[in-house]
Amino acid sequence: MESKSGFMKDTQILSAFQDPISGLDPIAPPQVPALVFDACQTGVVLRAVLFVELAVGVGATYASAGFMDWVLRVSLVTGAALPATLVWLLTACASKRLLARVAPLLQYAVGVVLGALAGLYGCAMLAVTGLLEVPPWVASASTGALLSAILVAALVMRAKGRMPADTSARLAELQSRIRPHFLFNTLNSAIALVRAEPAKAEMLLEDLSDLFRHALKDAGESVTLGEEIALAQRYLAIEQVRFGDRLRVQWALDPAADAARLPSLLLQPLVENAVLHGVEPSATGAQVKISTELRGSTVLIKVTNTVPAGQGTQGHGLALRNVRDRLGLLHDVQGQFRSGLKDGVYQVRIEVPL
Repeated sequence: MESKSGFMKDTQILSAFQDPISGLDPIAPPQVPALVFDACQTGVVLRAVLFVELAVGVGATYASAGFMDWVLRVSLVTGAALPATLVWLLTACASKRLLARVAPLLQYAVGVVLGALAGLYGCAMLAVTGLLEVPPWVASASTGALLSAILVAALVMRAKGRMPADTSARLAELQSRIRPHFLFNTLNSAIALVRAEPAKAEMLLEDLSDLFRHALKDAGESVTLGEEIALAQRYLAIEQVRFGDRLRVQWALDPAADAARLPSLLLQPLVENAVLHGVEPSATGAQVKISTELRGSTVLIKVTNTVPAGQGTQGHGLALRNVRDRLGLLHDVQGQFRSGLKDGVYQVRIEVPL
């Protein structure tokens, strides 16, 4: 569906971007709002492993006589601590459905008890291999429980901080990004169409009404990609009336990607930027392309627009930082955000898990 007017292919714009690994079966984990911590996320696994290794490294310094002795002790304890940590993560992840059904305090207690059992597991591994003459069972269980308690507390605090007051303020700012002059221009366009094309004027006002209804409602933590696409389509339909042939829109949508979760009002500011910095400054207009694609268990979203000569990327910073921060709050390290300008074509590329 690419235009023949020189619009670059997506793969040429951000040539340094690596595509997500394909071939995996799409997995859509159920939403479990009652879960106080989720050990299944990639970011949680990485943080847990790094946290335990840091604790091992610091603890080994108290009993080490030198650097090589420290390295030996870290290696010895890691041989027990790392498998124990992975066992804790796997057990907590596999039990998330059951944990979501119990009270939060019981979930905390389960996390700490699992940590104590993981500590005993690690100690048992060293005892079986003969690396410890006198296994420190009590110390291992206590250490595992303590580290688990700290980790669970950090996960709970992070879950509670996903929508802090400043993030809510930024969401309110995004909801007000349908600028007043956009409203005035839309109403003026509708007035001009009332007599000549009343049906078109009515459709324009309906699109405007739906756009504001979706943009100004109290949104939850996340919405589906399909909902964000519908909102962007309303916005571009209104701008199409205003700019006419100057706004050339291309859609390449994969229905299989519509179930992906995004922060509310994530896509609309990107589409608005494409119009603001691509179409408005150019007498001949610009091409805007929105594409979605499911690749394995990853959803790839691209918003691409041509940029007039000399326009550069001025003005993209605030909205892009806002989008990047909110995407990180929802998906952590599994949400990827990149943007770039090459040969007069600007592209924003987002990757989220399905």
